[in-house]
Amino acid sequence: MRHVVLVTPPAVERAGKAWELMDPRAVIVCADHEQAVLWADAAPAELRAHAVTGLARTIALLKEGRVGVLAGSPADLGALVTRSALKLDTLETLVIAWPESFSGELDTLLGEAPEARRVILSWDPHGLSDFIERHARRAEIVGDIPLDSAAKPLGSVASARYAVVPAGRRGAAVRDVLDAVRSVRPYVWKGGDVAAPTEPPDAVVAATLPTREELRTLAAIAQPLVVVLASQVPYLKSIASLSPFALPSRADRAQDRNATLRAEISARLTQSDVDAELAVLAPLFEEHDPALVAGALLAISRQPSTAAVSHQPSAISQPEGGWVRVFVSVGRKDQASAKDLVGALIKEAGLQKGQIGKIDVRETFSLVDVAPAVAEQAVQRMAGVSVRGRRVTARPDRT
Repeated sequence: MRHVVLVTPPAVERAGKAWELMDPRAVIVCADHEQAVLWADAAPAELRAHAVTGLARTIALLKEGRVGVLAGSPADLGALVTRSALKLDTLETLVIAWPESFSGELDTLLGEAPEARRVILSWDPHGLSDFIERHARRAEIVGDIPLDSAAKPLGSVASARYAVVPAGRRGAAVRDVLDAVRSVRPYVWKGGDVAAPTEPPDAVVAATLPTREELRTLAAIAQPLVVVLASQVPYLKSIASLSPFALPSRADRAQDRNATLRAEISARLTQSDVDAELAVLAPLFEEHDPALVAGALLAISRQPSTAAVSHQPSAISQPEGGWVRVFVSVGRKDQASAKDLVGALIKEAGLQKGQIGKIDVRETFSLVDVAPAVAEQAVQRMAGVSVRGRRVTARPDRT
């Protein structure tokens, strides 16, 4: 059968015709694990597609004959060949998905499948002419090659912004974009015909990689912002004048205490070493999963000490006029402790330690004694503060 080159943007959802050209035992060579998973998820059920994300499991599935179409990176597929788990010399169809980004890694792997029909997906077959001549001689090209009448590459059709996200976060990233630009009238394009919106949008977001003409149509509405995978950026640069859009970081989105804690841990890991701490924990790693060890350490750090259950520092004298009791809507069922409340009163409400008296943590709420001079301040500033991931309310205690 004749080799085929399909001209298409480098997005699995745009590669529908490729499925028609595959036999039930095809191998898809793609850039990385992320792309392999996308191929496996998009495959028709009858093809029994599997993504190589773990060599041992894939070898077991291949031995039992549970895999039809196999998708993986050149390195992973090569490892399976080396271990004699994958036989390419009897393969009928080999799909090479957008080799623009990794064609230099393919020669050895393709040499293992000399008789297989090549189905090459490419967004720039002109730039792959040497590769196609070497591995898919006299291939039929299906689609429009992006060249002008003088056989020169076409230029960009519009300006656009772009945000790079992992495949699994594409839906969440669209929401992040809309939040970041504070859009109230968004036009989110997810593929298909670009329909004119009923009212002028304040943001145009492309959740699917557009073709040249689709981008032109989107840009006629407003400057689009395209959510892309890292491997798709070179293609997007070939059709648009790009400027990056920085999505809010996790720290920017963090509002609750747990997210702040994760940000602090991440900063510690990137800014300084923890070699001494790892040496102390190494024996535990031999008996327990490191993730469970980390969870146990966090649980220990959150356990209130005996002294913290009822916070009454001995050095603090009772203020003139006595204490004012404040009701706070968080308690033991929220895993809140007196220590958490002291931290919130100092950091969020601006109180001093000497202005905080006894803290009585009950099942669904807490009672906090504060100095009369700062009682109103404590009530106002604690409202909406997050304690143990829960937004709290505060008021003078009425009991």
